[in-house]
Amino acid sequence: MTHKKNGFLTFICSLFPGAGEMYLGFMKQGVSLMALFLGICALCAFFRFDAGLFILPIVWCYSFFHVHNLKSLTEEEFRQVEDDYLVHLPEDTELYLSRKKQLILAWACIIIGVYALMRIILDILVWIIPSWIYDIIDNCSWLLPQIILSLLLILLGIHLIRGKKAQLDSEKSDDELFAEIAFEENDKGNDH
Repeated sequence: MTHKKNGFLTFICSLFPGAGEMYLGFMKQGVSLMALFLGICALCAFFRFDAGLFILPIVWCYSFFHVHNLKSLTEEEFRQVEDDYLVHLPEDTELYLSRKKQLILAWACIIIGVYALMRIILDILVWIIPSWIYDIIDNCSWLLPQIILSLLLILLGIHLIRGKKAQLDSEKSDDELFAEIAFEENDKGNDH
């Protein structure tokens, strides 16, 4: 991999997340960043979730400055940079995923598949049912992904709060146990 690349082309490629990394020869990093950027766009469009778009400038800035940091490295430093994906999964990914994660992924696939099938059926129904009924069903179906995503975000928030509370309770019981042990050792020291 060579470090000598055209500065102007590096700048032009750095304007799209992942393309600059690819131009410099870091294909895995480039593909990861490009997939992340376009994946966020696709998910936000699918769920009609405009608030999720705030992540795009973060990914864009990271990629832009990452490319220019790579370009500014010395030849020796540049050769030492390892090209790797942003997310690391072991080779045996199926065993890596816990049963709970597999279940969540399975349900996500089912929900997206059912929604896509529902949209196809609605496209057929436009010719069969009265237009006012079709309009009501169509409007509700467009809101369905937003409702599902909102509920999932609420459930995630509740899960995170419960997890943090359990962690704090665990730390509190550990602190109490430590204080109890310290008190017993202090009593033993006073007895002698």
